[in-house]
Formats: sequence, C-alpha cells, structure tokens
Amino acid sequence: MSDMFCFQCEQTAAGKGCTGGAGVCGKKADTSNYQDLLTGAMIGLAKTAQNAKPTESTHKTVIEGLFMTITNVSFDNASIQSHIEKVNSEKLNLVNGVAAQNNYEMENLWNAHEDIRSLKSLILFGIRGMAAYAYHALVLGYSDEEVNNFFYKALRAVGSDMSIDELLSIVMETGEVNLKCMALLDKANTETYGTPVPTSVPMTVEKGPFIVISGHDLYDLHLLLEQTKDKGINIYTHGEMLPAHAYPKLKAYTHLKGNFGTAWQNQQKEFDNIPAPVLFTTNCLMPVKPSYSDRVFTTEVVAYPEIVHIGDDKDFTPVINKALELGGYKEDTRFTGINGGDTLTTGFARGTVLSVADKVIDAVKAGAIKHFFLVGGCDGAKVGRNYYTEFVKKTPKDTVILTLACGKYRFNDLDIGEIGGLPRIMDMGQCNDAYSAIQVASALANAFECDINELPLSLVLSWYEQKAVCILLTLLSLGIKNIYLGPTLPAFVSQNVLNILVEKFNISTISTPDEDLKKILG
Repeated sequence: MSDMFCFQCEQTAAGKGCTGGAGVCGKKADTSNYQDLLTGAMIGLAKTAQNAKPTESTHKTVIEGLFMTITNVSFDNASIQSHIEKVNSEKLNLVNGVAAQNNYEMENLWNAHEDIRSLKSLILFGIRGMAAYAYHALVLGYSDEEVNNFFYKALRAVGSDMSIDELLSIVMETGEVNLKCMALLDKANTETYGTPVPTSVPMTVEKGPFIVISGHDLYDLHLLLEQTKDKGINIYTHGEMLPAHAYPKLKAYTHLKGNFGTAWQNQQKEFDNIPAPVLFTTNCLMPVKPSYSDRVFTTEVVAYPEIVHIGDDKDFTPVINKALELGGYKEDTRFTGINGGDTLTTGFARGTVLSVADKVIDAVKAGAIKHFFLVGGCDGAKVGRNYYTEFVKKTPKDTVILTLACGKYRFNDLDIGEIGGLPRIMDMGQCNDAYSAIQVASALANAFECDINELPLSLVLSWYEQKAVCILLTLLSLGIKNIYLGPTLPAFVSQNVLNILVEKFNISTISTPDEDLKKILG
C-alpha cells in the first residue's frame, strides 16, 4: 500500500497534509489513493467529453464521483472502485470516433509548483462541494446544463497546463457557477417542499422507537417519513438535517419530532450505545465505533465497510426493523446543546427574512439594529472553534446574527434575546442556504442604495470541508470583502495565492472575539 497525500479539509495533519497510512478523518491510505484514481478518471472523462456530447448519464456519473470524494463521505474501497469502472465505461460510451483521453495521474497535481497546485486545488475542491449541491437538486429532478458543463471545464483545467492568470479566472468562475447551483437547489427544495418557515425544534427524544437521520438530503428524509408513517416510529434529525423541520411539506409529518445531538464531529460520543438506528444520507460520517456499528446505515454515495447500505430501491425496511428491535428510550429523554439549551429554532431562510424586510430596514434606520453578523459554516473538532460561541455571546444587543450550516451548533441553543420581535439569532438553514443569505444581503443593499460591502454586515465564517470552499469562492466572485475566516487558513492555499486574496478581498484570519469585534465595530 503506497502512502497517501490529502490536504483538502481543515483538520489536515499539522496544517500541511495527511500522509503515510491514514488521514486525520480516519480515511486509510488505500481509500485516499482510490479517490485519487477516481478523480484522475473523471479528468480523463472530461477531456474526452470536450469533443463529444455528454449524456445525462455522464453528468450523473461525474456529479456522483465528485461528491464521493468529499471528506467524510465514502470510506469504502469497493464502492469507489465500482465508480471508477462506471467513469471509464462512460468514457468509452462517448468515444464514437473521438480519441479517448488517458486518465490523469494525480501525483502530477500534488507535485506541481505550489501556486499552480494551490489554484488547481481551489478549483477541484470547489467543484467537489458544488457537486454535492447539484446532486441534491438532481434527485429532486432539477438540473442545469451550465452547471453540468462547468464540471467538465473545471476538471480539464485541473488536468491541463495553464497559467496562474488562467487558473485564477477559473477559480472565480467556480464561485460564479456555484451561485447558480445553489439557486438551483434552493428552487428544487422550495418547489418540492415549500418555503421554510420559522420553527422551534425540541431536543428531547420521546419514549419509544425512533430513527435518527443525518446529512443534507431532504429527499431521503421524505422517503423515510413516508415509509415510517403509522408504524409507531418517531424521526429525529441530526446535524445539517435540522433545517428540514422548517419545510411545510416535511413539517406535516407528525412523527418528525425533533433533533438529536449536535454537530457531526460529536457523533462518536452521541451515538455511543444509542437505542436507535442512524441513517447517513450524505457526508459527515465518521469512522464507526463498534458500540453502535450494528445500528448505522448508509445510502446514496455514503459508504463504510461492513455497514448496511440502502441501495437505489430506497427500501428502508432494515432501518425500520432495527428501530423496532431496539425500542428507543423507555422514558422521554432530555438532551441539550453545548450551552445547555434544549430547543433550537430554524427556518429563517430568505422567504421569511425578506417577508419582514420592511421591519428590518426600519429597525436599521431607527438605530435598533446597528450591525448584522453572518456567523456560520462548518463545525469541526479542532481546538479554537469555541471562538464562534464566544463571539456570538459578546455581540452587542443591538446586533443580529444570521447563521447557517453546522457551525451554528456552537451557539444555536443560546437565548440572546430579540429585536423588534425578531430573534437575534436567525438560522437560515444548511450550508447551501448561503444562497438565502446572499439574497437577503442583496435586498438590503438595494433598499439602502449601496454596495453589499457598504452594508453594516460582517461575515465571520468557519470552514472544514469542500462545500465551504465553494461557498467562499462564491462570496469572492460576488466581490464581497473583509471576510473573517477560521479557525485556520486552508493548507492548500499557497502564500502567493493568499497574498492575492488578501490584497483583492481583504480576507482575514480570526484572532480573538474581543479583538475582531473591536476591529469590526470600531
């Protein structure tokens, strides 16, 4: 088994890269190398597709393959090998007189000049994150030809000799196309399940059989709710599935009861000996401990060795039977967030916030709201992330905190009051709901006849994996400046590339809550 090289997530070893036999995420070297082979195969497919017409099957294969290589998605060599074969088969199907291109050797990227490697990594990791959003839209029947075609363009860029200026242009284009992809997913979710509404979600688990569903895929949750109707089984969301409670069509299921646990990195402790099964629908899966391995199930591109996988038939009977077998808690059991609160509120997506935009604008004009903070992004285990909890606690009472993604679990159980009947903490949803935040910021900028950068708005973001990368690129593509990013800068960003981003967009790393608040508010 050859050594691995991976530096795509925030927790990467020593802030430089995971090498040797395993990564910090628990991914083994052979799995990492198979993921590199898969990426190289997709680059070969993208180059072949330049002179052929990709089909819907080709699009789906590329989107799934990119999604499969996101951190904490697939730990299963067999499923990755199977997808490599699917990619190579798609390439052969495209040929028809066109010369098939060889698969790309990823060592060429990892050994490239650091600035070239940095820019290509921004593109590659950005489209991996974007592919997750495209995938969630696709399962609901929504796709966009421009988004699909960009995946090929970006993959070709990763596998080609290009100048720094050419790569910088594609980095920015990655952000632009991701905005369209997030808009597509927003449309897919709201047209399918309704516009989210503010919803209070309990963390108490009622007695009796239950199932915990984790990840981001609303379609999988909908199917599970349908299959558990009238079976005496309650459903609890976990992690990024929390915002599902705000969608009217999903809220209508009375056995969708509440939220279990906190952010993804706490699962090994929170799932220890849980008397219920857990279904993983997307990423955020950690290496499964023996104490609960018999009750974990995966579906779609998520996979783990020797864990039961629910296939394309979407028959959740094994999960249902396990819930009935385990029986759940014998009495109602109260759980809390990291700050002791036992209720979470979600559903403040653009539909809700823009419906009260006049109140928000009046509150700003009257001085009741002095500043907005978007504090959100990925959570993680690395020391220093309590910064975000302390930052929110220390924000003045005349400020509003917009939040999204699993980083909110650091503070979303806090009660820090209201302004004009609106809670000071507004959960806008999953990471892809950055689209909602952008729409709200644009609406406020229009109302005040100013640029977004002139608004009393500061972005204080945490990152962990590749979906955070594509969102950051989207913000930069929109020209948004003065972003505070933490807990550390990405290992794959070289000093020269960082200098470009700092000079053009004034990106800062977080310091301390007190220092950053003073810098922001003066």
